[in-house]
Amino acid sequence: MDFGTMLGHSLEYTKEGLMGKWVKWFILIIVSIIPIVNFIIYGYMMEIFRGARAAPDLLDYGRLFIDGLKLFVVNLVYSIPLIVIYALLFGASFMLVDSGSDAASAAGFGTMMVGFLIVMVLAIVIALFEVIGAIRLARTDSFGEAFNVRAILAHIGRIGWGPYIVALVVLIIALVVIAVVLSVIPILGWLLLLVLTPAFYIFSARYVTLLYDSVPAPA
Repeated sequence: MDFGTMLGHSLEYTKEGLMGKWVKWFILIIVSIIPIVNFIIYGYMMEIFRGARAAPDLLDYGRLFIDGLKLFVVNLVYSIPLIVIYALLFGASFMLVDSGSDAASAAGFGTMMVGFLIVMVLAIVIALFEVIGAIRLARTDSFGEAFNVRAILAHIGRIGWGPYIVALVVLIIALVVIAVVLSVIPILGWLLLLVLTPAFYIFSARYVTLLYDSVPAPA
């Protein structure tokens, strides 16, 4: 799997979708930063997940909003195990720390650290399924297919667990490096991050779509 080619293609896809289309870019900036309204950009990502050859235009905001809401619901359902475990472990930790006993406080801090590691590992595992599930949602318009564990496992198996994980790590590193470089620039860097928010969405959506389409999807 050529990660460099995937990154380069995703970058070109993003540039073609935004460069020179300033009204579209401005609208995407606005909808990406307003809660609930940002379902529109999630819906825009769904269009990319469906395999659009070029970054789609903003035409039907209502449909984009509904699609984005569906994606939000899927992401929320995937996050439920994390929310439950976080609440249980960290709730117990804070109760022990606040008990006033030195031994209980030490146990509370220990539980908190173990809980943090458990949540981090679980978040990574869930993300591996969530990426494929989100694209299956876009391709089939079925919530059931977004949680079709057997099909998701089969698809990842075709890609290869190693290449699949490495591909996602490469994407995360690329985005983090850009964000860190820009964030160290006072004021201007934060403004650039804001302006580039739609680009990050488009780039990421196209990259994982290429990853998904690198092998035939199971039925």
